[in-house]
Amino acid sequence: MRTHDDAVEIHSMSTPLLRSSPFVRLWTGTMASGVATWALPFILGLAVLDRSLTGVQLGVLLATRTVGFLAAVPVSGVLADRYSRRKTVLWSGLMAAFVAPVMAMSLDRSLLLAAAAAFVMGAGQGACRPAFQALTAEVVAEPQRQQANAAITLAVRVTTLVAPTLTALLAVVFSTPVLLWGVGALWLVAALAPPAGANSPVQPTTGPNILAEFADGVREARRHPWFVAGLASLTAVIATGYSATFVVLPLVSRDRYGSEALLAAAMTTYTIGALAGAMIIARWRPRAQGWSALAGLSFYGLVPLSLLLPVHPGLILAAYVLAGIGIELFNVPWFTATQREVEPTKLARVSSLDFLLSYGFAPVGLALIAPAINQFGATAVLAVCAMVCFAAPAAAAVVPSSRGFTVRR
Repeated sequence: MRTHDDAVEIHSMSTPLLRSSPFVRLWTGTMASGVATWALPFILGLAVLDRSLTGVQLGVLLATRTVGFLAAVPVSGVLADRYSRRKTVLWSGLMAAFVAPVMAMSLDRSLLLAAAAAFVMGAGQGACRPAFQALTAEVVAEPQRQQANAAITLAVRVTTLVAPTLTALLAVVFSTPVLLWGVGALWLVAALAPPAGANSPVQPTTGPNILAEFADGVREARRHPWFVAGLASLTAVIATGYSATFVVLPLVSRDRYGSEALLAAAMTTYTIGALAGAMIIARWRPRAQGWSALAGLSFYGLVPLSLLLPVHPGLILAAYVLAGIGIELFNVPWFTATQREVEPTKLARVSSLDFLLSYGFAPVGLALIAPAINQFGATAVLAVCAMVCFAAPAAAAVVPSSRGFTVRR
């Protein structure tokens, strides 16, 4: 005899994603949170242009937002597993939405208050990420999750492609505080749009020991060697390749090619490549899915490699396109495998470990790259970063369970 949950899963498997109301609501909420997350630093950059902020103040606000993100990620993973993924999304979105007006009103009056609002907004961003990952596993049946994850990342990439122009046009009409109110409205959509999960697991707890419960999530992650190897590889690529190119690309664009045009073109072509990668992986099911994903991740090594020598700028742009394709060939199967393989009652905590390490080491890499370039030169640093981007995924692929991102036979 089928249960109600069985009927829900069978129905979701037979319904196309874009005709599934729960998925459309989840997609809308996830996209709204992604747009709000991206828009904040861009809007604050516009505030520097209109002299509402100085460059130093901008750095303070972005730094406090990052600290809030990193502080909230592990806590929210525990809470989402302990109580409800939907409630975690709701309260984290509401938290970010309610402080946006505070930031808007304090931006040119009180740096301390604006920094506090940035911290809370970053915490809301960090709190919703692992909850959204776990909620996707509840809303979408397993056979459709890869397509669902691709659809979500596709929407975010489209937004990042068109949003700079749209935001710049809006800035002509509206002031920076009004745009920050708009960010708050996006967070409100992110909080209210997603549906409740059909099969939300309840994590039994013996007490409010968040550290012990997060450690339990770490133990669950260690049960999956492919996850540990893949996360180490992703962290290495972000901390070296991403950081090096973000520091070096503006210098190469200005000094070697005489303008900032290459910088803008590279960011655009990377996003176009990511769009192509998301569309490819939405339907492609390689036999060795883990190896294919890790190979895609290694494509980022082409970027620091292309910046080493005075090559034609078209080669640099081609490297960014391939890197964009590769990152989505990794991201979508990675998220899908995590949702499939990890114990459901610990999924949010394992996802929070993923975001904590991969995002957490990015600022460390950015902080170390500039001194390393001053000490050893850009050529040596880019060469090392390219080697790491190629070697780390290759080392992860040696782990037997990495072939298919699964420990099942």
